[in-house]
Amino acid sequence: MNQEFMSALTELSASKNIDKEVILEAIEKALIAAYKKNYGHAQNVEAAIDRKTGAITLSQQKVVVETVEDANLEIGLSEAQLLDARYQVGDFVNIEILPKNFGRIAAQTAKQVVVQRINEAENENAYEYYRDKENTLLSGVITKNDGHSVTVQVDGDQEAELPTNEQLAGEVYVPGSRMKFFVVGIKSTREGPKLTLSRTHPGLVRCLFEQEVPELSDGVVEIKTIAREAGSRSKISVFSSDANVDAVGSCVGPRGSRVQYVCDELNGEKIDIVRYFDDPVRFINEALSPSEVVSVEIDEESRSAHVVVPAHQLSLAIGKAGQNARLAAKLTGWKIDIKPEE
Repeated sequence: MNQEFMSALTELSASKNIDKEVILEAIEKALIAAYKKNYGHAQNVEAAIDRKTGAITLSQQKVVVETVEDANLEIGLSEAQLLDARYQVGDFVNIEILPKNFGRIAAQTAKQVVVQRINEAENENAYEYYRDKENTLLSGVITKNDGHSVTVQVDGDQEAELPTNEQLAGEVYVPGSRMKFFVVGIKSTREGPKLTLSRTHPGLVRCLFEQEVPELSDGVVEIKTIAREAGSRSKISVFSSDANVDAVGSCVGPRGSRVQYVCDELNGEKIDIVRYFDDPVRFINEALSPSEVVSVEIDEESRSAHVVVPAHQLSLAIGKAGQNARLAAKLTGWKIDIKPEE
């Protein structure tokens, strides 16, 4: 340890964005561990690094006794009084110890600690960066598909995982292909941040529209609710705070270009866009599109709705395997019972 080392440590601290004091404290702890490893014990041993010169001080605290039973913990009265005549039985003495060759051991230990602390700090910084990416959209390249989990490379060199339960049914994940993903989870690990991606989360639909529709990013149009059966069909409800802006039209885009872009990104998933209303009757009416609705009666207490549709449109209102009615219920938050007009 010397002044040159301290200067290098200062530069390293600044370039890696690590507090120098954190590294020094870690080195001091590691020196005690190194002493124990090489000399068999470290009872009451303290290590200190001079913050200006880099000089190491190793000291051991011993209690003054009449008869020494453990030389690692005790010092005889006569020996202690050779150091300072004022010492009495029961006092504590700090004795400086610096074993032969410990300078070399200290240098190796310091190097290991610095490298380890840098890796930890870089992992911590990376985690902090990606923590802000949770619930957002990331573009990535598929690097590996083992038939279950898919590995994706995002932001150049960060690996992420697309688990089986977050994959779209029927979608093929070919290594080398680029896709867009929704970040559903971020964990801090020893190897760095672990990102979990999704292709099934409703948030992916929201983010794709926000990326494609300027009125959404400007805040003029808002996506209120999303109901999704991933890989098959989604319904979204939209609202505009500006009476002059058509919320549905903004999301559909010229000649359907914007909604088509999102459908293509989702491997051909069908998307219905409807207007949002605070009034549940009007909202349920919209949500059952493309079917016409004759009447809607709601029961606030059970939060259920009894809907009558033209007899010839009953199957359209219910949808294949009940999908249209199911998505409308998810979208509105109301239980929906559909009957044909008599």
